[in-house]
Amino acid sequence: MTASDFRRMALSMPQATEGAHMDHPDFRVKGRIFATLFTRDDLTWGMVKLTLDQQRQFVDADPDIFQPVKGGWGRQGCTQVCLRAADKAAVRSAMLTAWLNTAPKSLVEERDSPTQKRKPTAPRKRAT
Repeated sequence: MTASDFRRMALSMPQATEGAHMDHPDFRVKGRIFATLFTRDDLTWGMVKLTLDQQRQFVDADPDIFQPVKGGWGRQGCTQVCLRAADKAAVRSAMLTAWLNTAPKSLVEERDSPTQKRKPTAPRKRAT
């Protein structure tokens, strides 16, 4: 997965916009960040904002793709995504989960109306 793929995926979420903070792109819904892109050690990474339980599920399902961000941000659910190892389906599930965590309740309810219903799928452990 590339940074462009991650960007397109983030911007495909309802009412998502791209902004920037701390010199890297971020993706917001109604002004609140749900994902970012950053570079570390010459690699581009994504980040999705999950709950701690969600973070545990994604990390347990695929530790090659998902890792808690180091430090306090990670202890709050911020989860880094190794784009080089990423599987688009797994990242799409994490991205949608992050968007659902961040979007206003009214927007989530609108999105989940019977004509637009699409729930995130729980991560599944990849066979090794």
